[in-house]
Amino acid sequence: MKCRHCQTELQHTFVDLGTAPPSNAYLSEQQLNAPEIWYPLKVLVCHNCWLVQTEDFVNAESLFSEDYAYFSSYSLSWIEHAKHYVSHISQQLRLQADSLVVEIAANDGYLLQFFKEKKIPCYGIEPTLSTAAAAKEKGIDVIEEFFDVPLAERLVSQNKQADLIVANNVLAHVPDINGFVKGISLLLKPGAVATFEFPHLVNLVTSNQFDTIYHEHYSYLSLTTVQRIFKTNGLSIYDVEKLPTHGGSLRIYAQHSGTGSKPVTSKVEDLLKYESRAGVSALDYYQKFQISANKVKNELLKFLITARQEGKKVAAYGAAAKGNTLINYAGIKRDLISCVIDKNPAKQGGFLPGSRIPIVDETHLAQERPDLVVILPWNLRDEITKQLAYIRNWGGQFATAVPKLEVF
Repeated sequence: MKCRHCQTELQHTFVDLGTAPPSNAYLSEQQLNAPEIWYPLKVLVCHNCWLVQTEDFVNAESLFSEDYAYFSSYSLSWIEHAKHYVSHISQQLRLQADSLVVEIAANDGYLLQFFKEKKIPCYGIEPTLSTAAAAKEKGIDVIEEFFDVPLAERLVSQNKQADLIVANNVLAHVPDINGFVKGISLLLKPGAVATFEFPHLVNLVTSNQFDTIYHEHYSYLSLTTVQRIFKTNGLSIYDVEKLPTHGGSLRIYAQHSGTGSKPVTSKVEDLLKYESRAGVSALDYYQKFQISANKVKNELLKFLITARQEGKKVAAYGAAAKGNTLINYAGIKRDLISCVIDKNPAKQGGFLPGSRIPIVDETHLAQERPDLVVILPWNLRDEITKQLAYIRNWGGQFATAVPKLEVF
């Protein structure tokens, strides 16, 4: 396999998590009698541009299907994050009624709804029909296609170039990362801005976030590598922020290379130096991650087996993709975790891919009164422990497995 960005032949493994079904391929009860397709989940690193990337086994159309079950609006903290961003960027760029905002991977309209409230014209691009339908219910215009250069060219011909393009947690999800960035460069008006948010590779390594690796994530990104990809495809980064979301993310601000008028802040160079000191441009940085992932897997399995031997009831919270990676890598089944509670009605009544653990609504907690609730989306730990604080009434405890096993 060759690197998705620079076409260098890939030779080095970052981590091998065995095999798993796609992490968002939730099962209905009828599908329990049918086989699942499991794909290798192996991640490689390019020794030329340092792009960390999954090995190719499954295409994007199969992963982001019409019944895609991830809806952004079910996380209250993420909604607040989006609302704050819209307020901030609208003031910073002086967006008004004659501006145009485009969000790529608009999901269920979680963010564009706030631009709409401000009477700032906007539209979304979202290929998954389930989430696009939810966005349309909010009154948001949505183009139900995958974003690429041909779509960007078509939108330009329709006079739909943007003053602001928002691309949150999508840069890692595209197999053709060069074409995606090139398309954004085409869709931006002269002098316009694009912002991107994505989990920071350094946090993934430092905090052992191997469960954020799944087939839907084609790339794992450092600023060092993203700057190179952008430069190749007509964009330059002029500012960057560190964010607490998704276990530690970056928000980068980009403009057209050569013609952008915004000065480059010192934060860009500072973060590039930080990554250099961390070692992102050295092969050794990537070659110890497997050991860390194995340690988490083994500690969680030992913990769950001991809990079962002691007669404790164990449930989990959050039918999230990261939880599916963790559960399938560890080989956990329903005998160790009885069910997973989730707020999303689209997931309730279904089953996790691979492990086939049932997904239920929150009323099951009070009925079953588990001794332990394993929080799978550990990035929402504070939000979830506050929401489920009542399990303390019967002596229930919480646990997280990443970056290390904690019971609290």
